Amino acid sequence: MVNVLRFSDVSYLRNGRPILDSIDWAVEDSERWVILGPNGAGKTTLMKLATANDYPSSGTVDVLDKRLGRVDIFELRNRLGFVSSATARRIPANELVRDLVLTAAYSVEGRWNEHYDDIDIRQAERILAEWDLGDFADHPFGTLSDGERKRAMIARSVMTDPELLLLDEPSASLDLGARERLLQMLSGFAQSPSSPAMVMVTHHVEEVPPGFTHVLMLRGGRIQAVGPIAETLTAANLEATFGMPFELTVSGGRYAAVARPE
Repeated sequence: MVNVLRFSDVSYLRNGRPILDSIDWAVEDSERWVILGPNGAGKTTLMKLATANDYPSSGTVDVLDKRLGRVDIFELRNRLGFVSSATARRIPANELVRDLVLTAAYSVEGRWNEHYDDIDIRQAERILAEWDLGDFADHPFGTLSDGERKRAMIARSVMTDPELLLLDEPSASLDLGARERLLQMLSGFAQSPSSPAMVMVTHHVEEVPPGFTHVLMLRGGRIQAVGPIAETLTAANLEATFGMPFELTVSGGRYAAVARPE
């Protein structure tokens, strides 16, 4: 197995306050990780470093065997897939879904005068079908439902066959049906041997798709627990991470947590 992401003794300070503190963590190319933690735990900062959008205050971050601070980050962009609500907000509302996916080949947002080869067009059509977006290919992005937008952004992120896919709360704001449909698709994607390494941030254990293999649990910028999900995602570790006792159940590879009565 090969490291696609490695944090070595990473700390990150903002206005003198530690946001991340002494993080040691590595992702292998065959692994699918979930990052869990409360608001303010440092999850967003961790993702900024993992996507080469910021630099650590101390320690080292290696992304796809390239060390931040020693590599032109534009060399990494087509090798990474990233989905977040912030990236979705940058997409023009009138952009056709087909073009939204196609323009990832040039790492641009908004179709202009680019020329696309037949292989790019076929790749986009295949990905649209895989994420159940074929019927929406000629619809403007701004007319899609929240669930359709989430799937469209994931489709865009995998257009370039990335070696590492990072998902920042991909099911946030979705209703129950849209959430479950997306999680089913993410689960299938995660279990495919041809899929890239994956890292997904969420606040909720109910949003962990079957097929994800590892979990990193953060609180106050420090790691509370890290390891294989079956061994590490426990009620005790949830309590340490979120600061209250939980009852945790597992059924069909899906997790559920409720507060334990005092």
